[in-house]
Amino acid sequence: MKDVLYLERIEQAEALLKPHRIEVLRQLAEPRSCTEVATELGQTPQRVYYHVKRLVDAGLVTQVSERKVRGISEGIYQAGARSYWLSPRLVGRIGLRKAQDELSLGYLLDLMEEVQADIGALDRTAPELPSIGVSGEIHIRPERRQEFLDDLQSTLQELFTRYGGAEGDAFKLAVACYPKGEER
Repeated sequence: MKDVLYLERIEQAEALLKPHRIEVLRQLAEPRSCTEVATELGQTPQRVYYHVKRLVDAGLVTQVSERKVRGISEGIYQAGARSYWLSPRLVGRIGLRKAQDELSLGYLLDLMEEVQADIGALDRTAPELPSIGVSGEIHIRPERRQEFLDDLQSTLQELFTRYGGAEGDAFKLAVACYPKGEER
């Protein structure tokens, strides 16, 4: 089972975005038969099998084994991942694109989409995936905003210059700086 499955095909999103299928998928975090899932959800095995079949066809669930129960073959299924990310490209954009201004929210959304796709494509079974995530909150008076942004850009440019050679492992660095919205 993968940690994350990045969904880029509309068929996968359509298969996933049904409340009954999400419940079935949750039950398949551990290998189970349709009969076992049906018992947990209070549904018929036939109804669960219908949803499992759609999830298998979309590549979100796999049959991991098979067993005989009273002479009948019964499939054992498991979810393909612990979590699923939908590509923002599945939703699409409305209207014309403006120029990619590095200070625009549209640019920031494009950057986050790129990061999401890159992370989704990583092989999490690899023995070592060196990475770091940093998140914090900085409070800046309005008159010092530009100074802060200039310092941040200068610091990052220095790192890119110092470590930006053509040899060695490639790492992607994405930094997002945006105003914090209202508390949810």
